Amino acid sequence: MLSASELADRLARDAEAVCRHYLSAGRRAGNYWIVGDVANNKGRSLYVHLSGPRAGRWTDAATGQYGDLLDLLRETCGLVDFRDVADEARQFLSLVQPEPAQPPPALSRGGDARDHPPIDRPAVERARRLFRMTQPLAGTLADSYLRQRAILRACAHPALRFHPSCYYRDLLTGRTTSYPALIAAVTDPSGAITGVHRTFLGPSGLDPNGVGKAQVDTPRRALGRLLGNAVRFRFPARDSVPVLTVGEGLESMLSLSHVMPGMPIVSALTANHLATFRLPAGCARLYIAADADAAGRHGIEGLSCRVQALGVLPLVLAPELGDFNEDLRRLGPDRLIVHLRAQLAPEDVQAFLPT
Repeated sequence: MLSASELADRLARDAEAVCRHYLSAGRRAGNYWIVGDVANNKGRSLYVHLSGPRAGRWTDAATGQYGDLLDLLRETCGLVDFRDVADEARQFLSLVQPEPAQPPPALSRGGDARDHPPIDRPAVERARRLFRMTQPLAGTLADSYLRQRAILRACAHPALRFHPSCYYRDLLTGRTTSYPALIAAVTDPSGAITGVHRTFLGPSGLDPNGVGKAQVDTPRRALGRLLGNAVRFRFPARDSVPVLTVGEGLESMLSLSHVMPGMPIVSALTANHLATFRLPAGCARLYIAADADAAGRHGIEGLSCRVQALGVLPLVLAPELGDFNEDLRRLGPDRLIVHLRAQLAPEDVQAFLPT
């Protein structure tokens, strides 16, 4: 009987057949299968590598979900137990006739290295390498982008950097180009970088002199290991973090940090990753910043259940408008502070909000 890794490898050899069967609403585009999501809705958010060293690996750029084809079967079929996932995979594999695997050509003296498949660097290694190539945020296009969103002190956060020409691949056409980008380091509880989040930037559609997100299909992309990790702002050097605020988007959480500069704050980036965020040691009270959408509510519910089981008190911070950045931009910092004052515990009002 095939092991889990063997099943995943076997599915990857028939990645296009898997996609045509389970993601029939999508279509092939170059070396990818493009579809809306794991529920097989039409769209272009989810992409599956069809060949090469990453064959069978998939990512949903909208939700941050990713995995191999066993994970895809689990999500598309609504399965829970691995035994059921393995049974589904075996049943599918019994329907297709695999082509014999072709071993790579042996490297002989004088052979051309271009005949060999490229080395696939692990995503975490690529994320760390990208972050090392960035420059400080202050005075850059990314700093201007955040200032236009009323976030004035973003350059004080070491997690945020700028890349003047960050690589971007269009998943539909395969065309590659580059854009300036806001780069955020995703770290684990020990502070080690496990991934990066990229916001590709371009001219603002509303203000010809302003900076906005690049006019591409997915101006926000993540790379590396995000599950359980997050972008961290104002994290203390000590191991114990008794009070913490966590939420989804970068701009929303930076807005809270703008008016609560002493509060440890993290951005989990998506609702799915919010639900799986790992608490730091010593956390006794957790504020969860809400976004006004169904996905945000799902993330809040998932995280709340997990932390309550650990004996941690979850408290939800709700914006007046769609999110906290909209509150900051449209209502102003003073009104945002008044709104938060009514939602924080009294001791946290005293500790983290200006008097």
